Amino acid sequence: MPTIVTLDPCACPLCGQANQCAMERERTSGVKQPSCWCTQASFSAELLARVPEAARQQACICATCAGQPT
Repeated sequence: MPTIVTLDPCACPLCGQANQCAMERERTSGVKQPSCWCTQASFSAELLARVPEAARQQACICATCAGQPT
């Protein structure tokens, strides 16, 4: 029987720390948020390749792992 893995969309899929995703905060709270830091960030193909396949498109990488200021 396959194992069902539930990913936390508020946690970075690389380090597990809070990803500070404004889009996820808005989705869960219903409160309008300013644009997320990640909308202005650039993510290299190498960084994105480090995200486990099951977590891709499920949770944001945090600013620390992305090497970006928030």
